[in-house]
Amino acid sequence: MTRDPHFQALENMYLNAPINAFYEPRIEVSDAEARVEIEVSEKLFHSAEAVHGSVYFKMLDDAAFFAASALEKEVFVLTTSFTTYLTRPVSSGLLRSVGRVVNQNKSQLIAEAVVYDAQGNEVGRGSGIFVRGRVPLREVPGYTL
Repeated sequence: MTRDPHFQALENMYLNAPINAFYEPRIEVSDAEARVEIEVSEKLFHSAEAVHGSVYFKMLDDAAFFAASALEKEVFVLTTSFTTYLTRPVSSGLLRSVGRVVNQNKSQLIAEAVVYDAQGNEVGRGSGIFVRGRVPLREVPGYTL
């Protein structure tokens, strides 16, 4: 079975985003689902030597966003709201987030995501509402089919 080129283009777009030079994530996009991984390092810590909540948010939003984007092949998707729950601190290992679309209609997509630590423990979760924007994907840097 051939992989959808749209998924690869989304992955390229994500990895080309300037912010990801700092986080050095990995991503895998599939049908209505996305996985993001980030290796924990001290540069991601708050003062108490654990991963800052902004990293959890980024991983949750990115996984949910790209799960939603997997279903939209024409325009860039936008996050309109995102609720985040941080349930466990992490100070080492690999973080992995998994996002899935749970509902969609003509005007919005709803996706949920969970972040896991290296042992597979849930350390955070969130859900967001995403809408179709106006910017054509073909105009977004890094999105190449």
